Amino acid sequence: MSAENQGIVNAHLTPLPDRVGVDGLEEKWCRDWDESGVYRFRNTRERSGVYSIDTPPPTVSGHLHVGHVFSYTHTDVIARFKRMQGYDVFYPMGWDDNGLPTERRVQNYYGVRVDTSLKYDPDFKPPFHGTKGKKISAKDQVPVSRQNFIELCEELTAEDEKLFEQLWRSLGLSVDWSQTYHTIGEHPRRVAQKAFLRNLARGEAYQKEAPGLWDVTFQTAVAQAELESREYDGFYHRVAFRFADGTPIYIETTRPELLAACGALIAHPDDKRYQKYFGQKVYSPLFKVEVPILAHPAAEMDKGAGIAMCCTFGDVTDVQWWRDLNLPTRSIIQRNGRIVMDVPDWITDEGGRRIFEQTEGKTTFSARKIIVDALRESGDLDGEPKPTKRMTNFYEKGDKPLEIVTSRQWYLRNGGTNQKLNKELLERGKELNFHPDFMRVRYNNWVEGLNGDWLISRQRFFGVPFPLWYPVKENGETDYAHPITPAEDRLPIDPSSDVPEGFEESQRDQPGGFTAEKDIMDTWATSSLTPQIVTHWAEPGEQDQALFKATFPMDLRPQGQDIIRTWLFSSMDRAHLENGCLPWSDTTLSGWILDPDHKKMSKSKGNVVVPDEPIKKYGADAVRYWASCARLGLDATYDEGQMKIGRRLAVKLLNAVKFALAIGREDENHKVTQAAEATWDPADVTVPLDRAVLAGLAQVIDQATKALESYEHSKALEVTESFFWDFCDNYIELAKNRAYGTADATGRTPDEAQVLSARTTLGLVLDALDRLLAPFLPFATEEAWQWMHQGDGSVHRASWPRSESYRAAAQGQDPDLLAWAGTALAALRRIKSEAKVSMKTPILSASLSVAPEGLEAVKAALDDIAEAGRVTGDLDLVEETDQPEAKGAGEDEAGIRVTTSQLGEPPAKKPRK
Repeated sequence: MSAENQGIVNAHLTPLPDRVGVDGLEEKWCRDWDESGVYRFRNTRERSGVYSIDTPPPTVSGHLHVGHVFSYTHTDVIARFKRMQGYDVFYPMGWDDNGLPTERRVQNYYGVRVDTSLKYDPDFKPPFHGTKGKKISAKDQVPVSRQNFIELCEELTAEDEKLFEQLWRSLGLSVDWSQTYHTIGEHPRRVAQKAFLRNLARGEAYQKEAPGLWDVTFQTAVAQAELESREYDGFYHRVAFRFADGTPIYIETTRPELLAACGALIAHPDDKRYQKYFGQKVYSPLFKVEVPILAHPAAEMDKGAGIAMCCTFGDVTDVQWWRDLNLPTRSIIQRNGRIVMDVPDWITDEGGRRIFEQTEGKTTFSARKIIVDALRESGDLDGEPKPTKRMTNFYEKGDKPLEIVTSRQWYLRNGGTNQKLNKELLERGKELNFHPDFMRVRYNNWVEGLNGDWLISRQRFFGVPFPLWYPVKENGETDYAHPITPAEDRLPIDPSSDVPEGFEESQRDQPGGFTAEKDIMDTWATSSLTPQIVTHWAEPGEQDQALFKATFPMDLRPQGQDIIRTWLFSSMDRAHLENGCLPWSDTTLSGWILDPDHKKMSKSKGNVVVPDEPIKKYGADAVRYWASCARLGLDATYDEGQMKIGRRLAVKLLNAVKFALAIGREDENHKVTQAAEATWDPADVTVPLDRAVLAGLAQVIDQATKALESYEHSKALEVTESFFWDFCDNYIELAKNRAYGTADATGRTPDEAQVLSARTTLGLVLDALDRLLAPFLPFATEEAWQWMHQGDGSVHRASWPRSESYRAAAQGQDPDLLAWAGTALAALRRIKSEAKVSMKTPILSASLSVAPEGLEAVKAALDDIAEAGRVTGDLDLVEETDQPEAKGAGEDEAGIRVTTSQLGEPPAKKPRK
């Protein structure tokens, strides 16, 4: 029973195990927590009494790795702490079902691919059910309809989600599983579509035909936030463009296959080599297309020849030049990454048309070889290609360089093209509390570096569809400028199967009828709305409105540092546009998990650890301990050695609690009057050493509380664990004989008040420590709590310790008394160690030389020191000012030394049976 809630605990009625262990606690307590609803959100509080967490929905596309355990444990520690502080904690869990990773996994797992021309087959059976990690080539995949494919996605993600939930439960996440959601589920789809329609109505969402980054493997557009710059092998080709008189001007390019798409040559306006040519025109090699030589400040004078061809489009710089200089659009790359099948009309030279025909339908790699051979033959290639390394944009989940393709896409304003919105989002960043704060600069850098709005459409199949149709004109053309939108009360809809108001299904894709928007939303367009999804934003029901009022804006967004630019920023953008506020007040950002070689763990590197392995090996508390030792924002190494320490801590806690509860049980060695039974009333703590422990505990409670309120979980664990070990190694050793109430080595018997003081201190401190450790070691602390409180609730619903009552019970006692007493005991034991005799060997007499600052403390605890050290005769204290240089109380024997001592006979060894 806690000091702030005094009551009587009769330890004699508490059943205790014969042997202490942590194995099997996960299954035992998970089942109990489910049945009792310990973590269920009550939704009975005003906003001030609720703490709400926007939990990251993990991508359901395979297996979790131990890095997930790392970051989700950090969140759970805070959730448990806030719950014990009295908050009604809103802690849901979601599953991110949609997106490219899920589609890729489904394709490989079932051996299928989508063919949109096929009709739905209700009897379809996939050729595979798991391929054991082997990839199936596209030609071996069975084509299926979009609806059949979506059903397979739903089937596989449902199975994956069961495994994910099982893992999270075994880890001890205190999630309210009744609040689980799926990003592809009905409610999230309604929220995503509703938010989009409101963005569209306010002019924040828009569509346009424009060049954009395109992944040829996944056949979809890619947003700026999803880019990854990687080094890529290439060759520089020195190629001659020629003036009308045949005079060459050389450019250097790594992409000669784009020569037919060239619209201009670009040099820096200050480059004296080319200033005389600005405004003149040259002809492209092979194709003989006339192009101007122009100036632009983005040209790099020290790169290659200092003058570059602008093709539409080779890279993002080409897009900038094309836009700024109003160049013609001459795209030759299709969405599949191959050269277009018809000769472009801007190529009029017959020889050029024949060369282009050779490249039609070819991959860029094959087309490059054809063009380079032709340049070599025409004499327009100066020397041979030179190998180089270049940084190229990739889709973060792709393995081929991105192309830039012109297509119709949907965009959402994010400050990339609007300075006013950009400034507003930077100001929002100042309002948000970042933990650690140095991560704030990543947000600022991202917002300041935006060069375009957020591309939110994807050319995929499994995701939230745009809730739009378009009129089909009488001539059969689609009128994209006037989209047809549904009423909000119809949401969610699928335009491929639902019909807009005023139309019939027979008018689908017919002149004068309608056609569906085929694209789906980017997965981040749904995930960016998780605060609105989980709090039931804009739902009409009374319970939904009450939930939103009690939980939004939310308190915490925990996430990885790598998705500040995607999830964190996009969520800030959506809340700013829709709600006019931050989506949450605080964000915690975890670092990376490194393997033992200090390399980042990732599936692609093959160095991940499946999290259920260490849980089975060491227990969930041990794995949580390892995760909790790491500070936010900093990388941590996967360390099973630390997990062993965590397991040892959990076992030690159980042993210490069992020891405290077992004291006073009647047996032939320990018989104490009933009057000495502990009531765990702080008023019963009367011995100076015991009060010193309570004073130290009060300090630890303050430090741990302050650390957790600042989201510094590792610091809270560190101060609590340090005190716990000091309590076990020093206090229990010093006070256990007094707690037993047995006669000491000299025959003296402690009075009942001294016995009661020790027993009460053991109970009060272990009760508080159990609660301080509960956020970190939920299973062992629950087990210990039940021993102490005989089924009276859960430790995870108990109140967080408050220091005031312990400090009051300490009555001003200096907490350093315990450290000095422990140092004195260590000094006495050292003489036995040096004599190589048993610690049970009696000390007939001894004299301790103590530094002046520790003298009173040692005097106050002298009886406990003598008993713990087995001193049967005199134990004298001498104040000595001429001590060797000391490190401070509690370190080795600093400040205390034994000047004289006499050992008795070691106890006889018991014969082996």
